[in-house]
Amino acid sequence: MNTRQEKLLNRLKHGPVIISDGGMGTHLYHLGAPHDAVFEYLNIIDPQLVSRVHDDYAEAGAQFFETNTFGANRIRLSAYGLEDKSHQINLAGARLARAVAGNTHWVAGSIGPIGKRQATSEFTENEKKSVFREQMTALAEGGVDCFLLETFSSVSDLLLALAVATEFCFPTIAQVAFSEGGHTGDGLTAEDAAESLTAASPTVIGANCGFGPRELLSLLKRLAAATNVPLSAFPNSGFPEYVNGRHIYLATPEYFATIGKEMVTAGVNLIGGCCGTGPDHIRALRQHLTHHVPGPRLPIERSQNHIASERMRESKSSHFLSRWGKQPVITVELDLPKGIAVQSVLKKARILQQGGVDAINLAENPLARIRMGNLALASKIQDETSLDVIVHVTARDRNLIGLHSELMGAHLLGIRSVLAVTGDPVSSSGDGGATNVFDVNSIGLLKILSALNHGQTLYGVDISGQTGFLLGAAFNPNVSDLSGQLLKLEKKIAAGAQFVQTQPIYSHEILERLLTTTRDVKVPILIGILPLVSERNAEFLHNEVPGIQLPENVRTRMRGKSGEAGIEEGLQIARELIGAAQRASVGGFYLIPPFGKVDLALSLAKEIRGGGH
Repeated sequence: MNTRQEKLLNRLKHGPVIISDGGMGTHLYHLGAPHDAVFEYLNIIDPQLVSRVHDDYAEAGAQFFETNTFGANRIRLSAYGLEDKSHQINLAGARLARAVAGNTHWVAGSIGPIGKRQATSEFTENEKKSVFREQMTALAEGGVDCFLLETFSSVSDLLLALAVATEFCFPTIAQVAFSEGGHTGDGLTAEDAAESLTAASPTVIGANCGFGPRELLSLLKRLAAATNVPLSAFPNSGFPEYVNGRHIYLATPEYFATIGKEMVTAGVNLIGGCCGTGPDHIRALRQHLTHHVPGPRLPIERSQNHIASERMRESKSSHFLSRWGKQPVITVELDLPKGIAVQSVLKKARILQQGGVDAINLAENPLARIRMGNLALASKIQDETSLDVIVHVTARDRNLIGLHSELMGAHLLGIRSVLAVTGDPVSSSGDGGATNVFDVNSIGLLKILSALNHGQTLYGVDISGQTGFLLGAAFNPNVSDLSGQLLKLEKKIAAGAQFVQTQPIYSHEILERLLTTTRDVKVPILIGILPLVSERNAEFLHNEVPGIQLPENVRTRMRGKSGEAGIEEGLQIARELIGAAQRASVGGFYLIPPFGKVDLALSLAKEIRGGGH
């Protein structure tokens, strides 16, 4: 540990408070950087502009400087084709800040969350650690005094970054971007987050972004009561207003500094600014806080939200699964209309009701193609039949805000059964111009649904009641190695899944492997059955539809067949698989009639119920 690092630790321990700089992006934009620029890349292509930001904050009285490297990891940079420049950008960013700070002030290597993979799969912990390690290595080489891990909404990811930081033996500041109600993106209260982070032994725990000064002050008081670790605060300058094409933060530097003084009184050791703050805000902080020592930590009562988050209950399952254990459960999927005409779908729903099926499935824009919204249609079907409708909800089309709102609205409409799926990516669609969202995957969706069943949002905000969703999950047995799917299934059940529906199966070997590997699963598994109707249909499913795989013997059986001969052969293949599954006492079946031919589904349902064919 060098002399500057020793002085930093001593100052954090004994005071007075350290004044940091303000928003990097905000001031770069103010100085003329294009709003669509890759700000971190300016370290290389316009270092004078970045140096000017540091100079302006130094003139305002900052004693602690953040590097212009918040998003300079290879994952975020890959969106601009700059992933191979991560080391160079971080090294340059550290050296630019060091040149301004000299040996009298401190430089913090700014490190943000790693971002998202372009595909829908998640990063492994080792992949995340590797990304953090690469960035920290360059920052350390450039001469930073500490690492500033900031704007992390996920405490689990923040803990991974902290674990990597310990390899460098650098002081490390761990800052969370809390959401409404003072919860993290992974559902922890401020108190729980402080407890988890304290156990990882960071130098400082704090909060940044997310809120204006007043709300962040309340959060800091909760953190101060939950940990003895030094605290940091980097609030936004209030909430932005959109004026003439720009986001404008209207909180004055004087107001910002007044609340900042209250933060220091509450125990904050390091204070600066985040979005919307500039040199004037830091100058006001310096004028208000020169020689101020952090105040004593005061205990406060645990919030009602925290108490509520500790209460857990199982959501009710008195839905279509009530038959499970007595006889096989049968659900049937209906195609969504491409337009607004629904009479055909409603007619088929009534036919299925008369045929004795247990529930109807409605996918959501399958293969990423535009169809009628399934929530409204599900409500209409439930109004006109006695059947439960299982709505498939994807993570593709709505962000976290929209998902919460849509699911609460679905509950208002009387929808109770939800199959949480990640969703087919837009790249598989012919509907150009659309984009993927994927704020969460299917597991994240299940966590949202479980949270709503417990009376709160994913962030722990009370919703004045509890939903009663029955949670379903998808499973794809048509892969060469099931270990990944089984691990996902375990996570889905842990996240609240109460039933499982599989992709269509055509192979007895795959069926047997599925039944063997899931024998200890405690929730019903409904086997996907999609009858074939012709050789052309079989080849399309095998070659063009994700998640479906036909064995060679099935393709051979369908070869040359179409019309009634194709339908009969496809039904026979389905009957053989159903018989094998029934001998193994599966939970039930998820029937997917091709081209809306519900008579085929009813024929198989009769077979399942023991009525022959």
